[in-house]
Amino acid sequence: MASNNRIFGLDVLRALAILLVVASHCTYLLVAETSHPLFLFIRSLGAVGVDLFFVLSGYLIGGILLNMINHGKTTFPDLFTFWKRRWLRTLPNYFLILLFNILLVSITTQKLPDTVWRYVLFLQNFTTPHPDFFTEAWSLSIEEYAYLIYPFIVYLLFVFIKKQSQQVFLWGVVVTILILLLIKVEFYVSAPNISSYKAWSASFRKVVIYRLDSIYIGFLLYYAINRFSAFFRARRIELFVLSFLMFSGVHLWMYLDNIQVTNHLWFYVFGYLPLVMLCCAAVFPFCIHLKPYGKIRGVFYYLSTRSYAIYLVNYSLILLYVQNYFQDEVFNNLFSFGLIILYLAITILLSELLYTFFEKPILKFRDKTFT
Repeated sequence: MASNNRIFGLDVLRALAILLVVASHCTYLLVAETSHPLFLFIRSLGAVGVDLFFVLSGYLIGGILLNMINHGKTTFPDLFTFWKRRWLRTLPNYFLILLFNILLVSITTQKLPDTVWRYVLFLQNFTTPHPDFFTEAWSLSIEEYAYLIYPFIVYLLFVFIKKQSQQVFLWGVVVTILILLLIKVEFYVSAPNISSYKAWSASFRKVVIYRLDSIYIGFLLYYAINRFSAFFRARRIELFVLSFLMFSGVHLWMYLDNIQVTNHLWFYVFGYLPLVMLCCAAVFPFCIHLKPYGKIRGVFYYLSTRSYAIYLVNYSLILLYVQNYFQDEVFNNLFSFGLIILYLAITILLSELLYTFFEKPILKFRDKTFT
């Protein structure tokens, strides 16, 4: 049953994000390697789904931080309470699934990475490409450090400036994003020869220090919508249409002009991801004013509340093993579609078990213990 205090439109966005991720993974059961534009586009939508998660997370956490500022909760104990709530939201599921991945790799006699200990501190992709193990954890590292670094920065700003206001929060975010831009400049200047999108994705898109700004864009989004609510409410449809046109136009231009990492690295470093994030951000004013209609609310609520569990279990724990043990080149497309159904069924089952018997009880404990 959907909670009355939830924002329906944010449930829609979260559900859309996880559906994009899962849809992109389904294509690997149809064909492992491909250059077909349709499959490549669907797989790129999976990356967009993660970007949407980033903006959504930043929007929600930015709102929490600004609410803390408004209520004068800016001491270090307040900050530590914020962190404890975030850790109870994200870490239990993460460490449980990490353990399952380690056990499965050990049972199947595969080799664990020598740096598996780094997963405990989310250091596996802080400055370097993510290892080929529990690969979906790359985005969790970005989120964990985003929630750790900037809230601490804004706490220090309040200590030294002696002024606690939303403006300090705002300009702190802007300056932090500019500093992160300089780090990207350093990457672009010193980047080795990147020969493919996959190489760029591994060495840039999935590396913590280059992607922290993805969360902080969500901070700015919340501030802007909260500060200029009348404007965004009045222009929400135009912004939604603009987002669709900009997203479609950018990808059409990239396809028609053959914009590749090998010939336009500058665009992939400085242009592509910010444009995608802006497109994601531009749909928020429209979505947050959506009204639930009939039983559809329950569908989006279900997918939204299970999205974290689905994200954690669907790839390394399920898809890779379905691929390895069931898929064979001699099987026809009908069998591949059968594998997709199997993959989706197991994903729904495991994510439901994880959410119902592990994640949900921990969240109830958190809400009772840390307010």
